[in-house]
Amino acid sequence: MQTRARATLIVFARAPRAGAVKTRLIPRLGAQGAARLQRRLIARTVRMAQAVGRVELHTTRAHAWLNTLRVPLRLQRGRDLGARMYEALRHALRRQRAVVLIGADAPALQPVDLRRAIRFLQGGADVVLSPAEDGGYALIGARRIEPRIFESVRWGESEVLAQTLRNLERCGLRYRLLRTVWDIDRPDDLDRLRSLRSSSASRPHARR
Repeated sequence: MQTRARATLIVFARAPRAGAVKTRLIPRLGAQGAARLQRRLIARTVRMAQAVGRVELHTTRAHAWLNTLRVPLRLQRGRDLGARMYEALRHALRRQRAVVLIGADAPALQPVDLRRAIRFLQGGADVVLSPAEDGGYALIGARRIEPRIFESVRWGESEVLAQTLRNLERCGLRYRLLRTVWDIDRPDDLDRLRSLRSSSASRPHARR
């Protein structure tokens, strides 16, 4: 039986409002279908994180469906994604020595990745990142945090990880990288998601 790590797990996600989430997928799924996908991704990510530690869900705005997940809800605050992540990590580190923040768009992330991130932090790393195939990152864990980590990063572009790593080096912070994962952003990613679900469904369940 896996022991639960002593860390806060923050799930970052947009509220699942039709027409406001997964907009690149709307031509294929429709606005309501994209919102349903967002709900599935959020629910899956919350369950996955709960296998590891205490979970908070940080969202862009209030939404009734989010209350059904029965986890603490907080609103993201900040002028851009970097500022919002910094504020979330900074507040959580007041209560916990290690914090791991993950997006809801990376279904390839598993509890083993979260546990490895926490081990790296407990082993002396200041920051841990899981690179994403599109040049960003799907996870950031921290033991120490500074606003300069997120400065001059062009969010949504292909150099997000590279710019963040340069900032970490300028700050003199030690970092470790996890494996690279993919996220759900474009229509082609839906086929990968279906393949992942099929693989998971056919995999025999481990006995407890």
